[in-house]
Formats: sequence, structure tokens, C-alpha cells
Amino acid sequence: MRNLTDEEYLLPGNAACPGCAAVMAMRIGLKVLGPRTILVIPACCMSVVQGHCPKTPSKVPIFNTAFAASAATASGIRAALEMKGIMDVNIVCWAGDGGTADIGIQSLSGAAERGDDLIYVCYDNEAYMNTGTQRSGSTPEGARTTTTITGKSEGKKDVPGIMIAHRIPYVATACTSYPLDFANKLRRAISMRGTRYIHLLSPCPPGWRYPTEKTVEVGKLAVESGAWILYEWAGGRCRLTGPSSGLAERSKRRPLEEYLRIQGRFAQADPSKIEGMKRRIDEEWERILALCKG
Repeated sequence: MRNLTDEEYLLPGNAACPGCAAVMAMRIGLKVLGPRTILVIPACCMSVVQGHCPKTPSKVPIFNTAFAASAATASGIRAALEMKGIMDVNIVCWAGDGGTADIGIQSLSGAAERGDDLIYVCYDNEAYMNTGTQRSGSTPEGARTTTTITGKSEGKKDVPGIMIAHRIPYVATACTSYPLDFANKLRRAISMRGTRYIHLLSPCPPGWRYPTEKTVEVGKLAVESGAWILYEWAGGRCRLTGPSSGLAERSKRRPLEEYLRIQGRFAQADPSKIEGMKRRIDEEWERILALCKG
């Protein structure tokens, strides 16, 4: 923590819900990124959090853009700065899972295919939380939302895997409950050029239905149960990071039920459905471990 500046680039008084993990992560992220940063925020919770006009808690410039256009907007800002000979500014998309896994995936894929010089952070609260908790492609299996009232039957879209397939310089997963792991990954992303992608698990108290003071605990349970795997992929090599580096064996992980029990969105999950979730988690671990060995 001593390596993080005391300077605050996200000030008190924002419009986030109590216990919002995305705001915690942005506070840490901006300390790493510094003042020479331009944020691009599409329609999402953060477009509300970053301020009701004419005020904002952010001390860096923010460009609010349409739901589908965050990566394209960032690409345009980068091109304009390069035309002016300005090369020392971090261009960072800060988008939710709806604007990344679903509505915005085409512009993100386009930027990655072109190799545009930007950092893309998807804070994943696993549903369209800003509009009332509708399911997204990133909503996990079994989670109840306003559009999956008996629990989502499909699995979670693997956006980090999609980005790895684009062969961009850097892809990582992170969790707001492990801020230094996130900060270190953001530092590595800053040190590179091209399109860099970080997928950040961001627990949401109202959407996940847990008490506001439990945000950090919920994120830790996601990682410690193996439901969320921390890893990074760079230069064609993958490695586990943080607590995940010691959880390759299922016996080392905390019971998945501990993670599910604390969230109201999984209250309807019966034992057979939970066993199915465990199988899918084991399959994901096998895939990531194979990627790391390869």
C-alpha cells in the first residue's frame, strides 16, 4: 500500500450505492493511473457515480459515451492525442459487464483487432445493475435477476478468454477485494502498448442481495471458493495470481456454498443446481490450468 500515492483522484461525495465495489476499485485504479489519465465511461452505474451534472468527484477528465461505443471512443481519443504529439496520457475505458460482454463487445473487439493503444477495465457486477438488475451475458449460472426469476440457466460468458483469442498484449482478471493484485496488474498494463484488458469482479450489494458491509467478504469468498479465478496472460503465457495461485486443487478451496449462502440472488438454488455449478467451476479451473501449463 505504501507504493500507492496519498493523492486522491476520486473524491468523497459520489453517487454510488453504499458498499459499491466498483467505486473502491476506481479509487485504487486512479491512484495507479495518475493525473495523466482520461476515462471513457459508457452507460453504466459508473456514469451515474461519476457525477450528476454539473458536479463530479473525479479529478481526471471523463468522456461519457454511448453504451456500445466505449472502446471506439477511446480509440478516437488516442488518435487525436497522437496527432497532437501527446503520448503520455493513459486512455482507460471503465465499463460494466453489460457494456462489455454484450452491448459493447463489438467496439472492444474492433479496438483489439486493430491493436489500439488503450486499457479496458470491465468492472463486472454480473448484471445490468443501473437499470434494475437484468441478466447480462456475464451473469453466472443460477443467479436470480429481474429477468431470470428462477435463476439463470446459462453459464457466464468468458470475456477474458475472448480477449486472449484476440492475441492482445495483456489480459488479466482481478477482484476488488484484492486491491493490490488489481493495482499490480494495472501497473503491468500501463507498462505495455496496444489493447490491454482487465476483467474485474465487482460485487454489488443491491443486485447480489447481501448487506452493504459485506462487500469485501463476498469478493474474497468468490476467489477462495474458486468461483472467480485470478490470473494474468501476457506474451502468450498464463499464470495464476494472488490467492488463486494456491487453489489449483479443489480441496484447498472453501466450500462453494459459503459463497452462495451470503447472497440472496442464489437463495433458490437447490442442491442439484449447486452441484452443477461446482462441475462448471472445476471445468473452468481445468481450462485455466491447461492454459497456464501451455
